[in-house]
Amino acid sequence: MGQRRPREAAEAQEDETSPATSVSQHGGAALNGSRDRTADHGAGGHRAAILASFLGWTLDAFDFFLVVFALTAIAQEFHTSDAAIALSITLTLAFRPVGALLFGLLADRYGRRLPLMIDLVFYSVVEVLSGLAPGYRSFLALRALFGIGMGGEWGVGASLAMEKAPTRLRGVLSGLLQEGYAAGYLLAALCYFLVFPRFGWRPMFFVGGLPALLALYVRANVRESEVWERTRHGSWAELARAIAANWRLFCYLTLLMATLNAVSHGTQDMYPTFLQRDWGFAPSGRAALTALSMVGAIVGGIVFGLGSDRVGRRAAMIAAFFGGLALVPVWAFAPSLVLLVCGAVAMQFMVQGAWGVIPAHISELSPDGVRGFLPGFAYQCGVLLASLLVYLEALFAARTSYATSMAMTAAAVFVLAAVVTGLGPERRGVVFGGKRFE
Repeated sequence: MGQRRPREAAEAQEDETSPATSVSQHGGAALNGSRDRTADHGAGGHRAAILASFLGWTLDAFDFFLVVFALTAIAQEFHTSDAAIALSITLTLAFRPVGALLFGLLADRYGRRLPLMIDLVFYSVVEVLSGLAPGYRSFLALRALFGIGMGGEWGVGASLAMEKAPTRLRGVLSGLLQEGYAAGYLLAALCYFLVFPRFGWRPMFFVGGLPALLALYVRANVRESEVWERTRHGSWAELARAIAANWRLFCYLTLLMATLNAVSHGTQDMYPTFLQRDWGFAPSGRAALTALSMVGAIVGGIVFGLGSDRVGRRAAMIAAFFGGLALVPVWAFAPSLVLLVCGAVAMQFMVQGAWGVIPAHISELSPDGVRGFLPGFAYQCGVLLASLLVYLEALFAARTSYATSMAMTAAAVFVLAAVVTGLGPERRGVVFGGKRFE
């Protein structure tokens, strides 16, 4: 490994002595302080691993958003209300931590590859069965099971992809991986417009069974993480001790992910209602503008991910948060349709720009021995902590206006996320597994 330049050495010293870095670094393999921005961890087939993880998260999001698009049609067939079907979305979100817990533990005990394949097949089967659900109760049960599969995919896929990715490209590949979520939304919208008018909602869920084929690709083309092979735990007891030793890091990551989820849900979930109530948009117009904003999201994730490889993870995320904060007036109080569209696209460019850094950032913060479990479980626990935000935002909107409620919420969560990010540790460029791959 080459000698550090003075600036890099200063950055490393700052990170290693910051009070926020006092989180436990024991268990499995310790966090390595060494940095090498040219080491290639992906020598063992990193392209296939990154592609598989990206497609897994894309198809996961695709399956999730099918319910969002077809909600009214499902409610009509089951002779129930939209709110009753919306409960299935809540159940999916509520069961995501269960999946992150189960599949994360399996990933740290038995490797990243096998749990990822099992998860892909599991949620694909559940998705097809959702299209065959005979009634409302069975549909709810299946969507809860889907939440387990959805929660399991991100942590396992992200750990595999980041451990395989070349260190110098970890940030930009992180952005590409995370924006699989936005890509999944776009695919779900496309499926809705192409399939639903001709065949109804059930065949849409049959299309959602495609991730099972991705499991075959993983089996044929993706090799196990060399980092896991070198740092694997010999027993469940050893893994449990490693997780317990990092409880403070887990608490910080959960708080960080809660603020990130507050940023995304605070700027996205009420936006279609805002377009309807304040601007009079028809359903097709709301879907079109939301889809357009997701294009901005994909670009933002990649741009800020790339930037984080140069300026640091925290700096890139904080820049995105303050960029979003500056856009709040034009985003919420646009005086014209043109500025409304520009504000929507630019806002998601910033929001998902910050999110694009997350896979690399929290993977680097997590010790080798618990990387399959810790990031994914903290992510999903953060989802739960932020889940009440939309309800509070709606209550505030009822007393003021949607524009005012969204603007105040967005401003608050952007500042909070910037503070939590800035006070936390950073391990940009840390070498996974203790030494570079040859």
